[in-house]
Amino acid sequence: MMLKAKDIMTTNVVTIRGSATVAEAVKQMNDLCLRALIVQRRHEQDAYGIVTETDVIYKVTAYGKDPKKMRVYEIMTKPCISINPDLGVEYVARLFAQTGIRRAPVIQEELLGIVSVTDILSKGDFVEKPKSIVLADRIEQAIEEARATCAAKGATSRECAAAWDIVEELQAEAAHQRSERIEKTAFEVYCEENPEAAEARVYDN
Repeated sequence: MMLKAKDIMTTNVVTIRGSATVAEAVKQMNDLCLRALIVQRRHEQDAYGIVTETDVIYKVTAYGKDPKKMRVYEIMTKPCISINPDLGVEYVARLFAQTGIRRAPVIQEELLGIVSVTDILSKGDFVEKPKSIVLADRIEQAIEEARATCAAKGATSRECAAAWDIVEELQAEAAHQRSERIEKTAFEVYCEENPEAAEARVYDN
């Protein structure tokens, strides 16, 4: 099973009010050895925010501003990018890579935790279970199952079509992961051997 955000997140999340001073935020970060604080919502329909050490350095220190006079809401990011607890760790890493962020709160109606690049590095299983290898194994297994299903149910059966749908979803994911175009799907290869199988795609869901 793929590790999910909820499996590696830090549940002890430190929050701060948006009206707090930047100096108070810095003190909290220093006292607790944190690099970011989640900014509390003002009400249930409000969004969470985040203030990071980078916000302080880039928006306050770099311009010689007084952190005792500036408020967190002036430098925070709100709404911040949040993560569903069931999102796979690989996709969390991809989200971080695409957006340039290093941490994000895990939210499902309420604040559950926070995930950082450090969590991915220290708690992830990508060293033992590289996704590309795991995915390749799943594709091979799915192809075998699809061929077996088609042999048992018939090349034009709904079951055959559904089995190849699973294969193509996995192949699409693998291609997306590698940023490559699929030249020929496993189903197309199967259709070369069994031309009538193309009819399996013409069915009502």
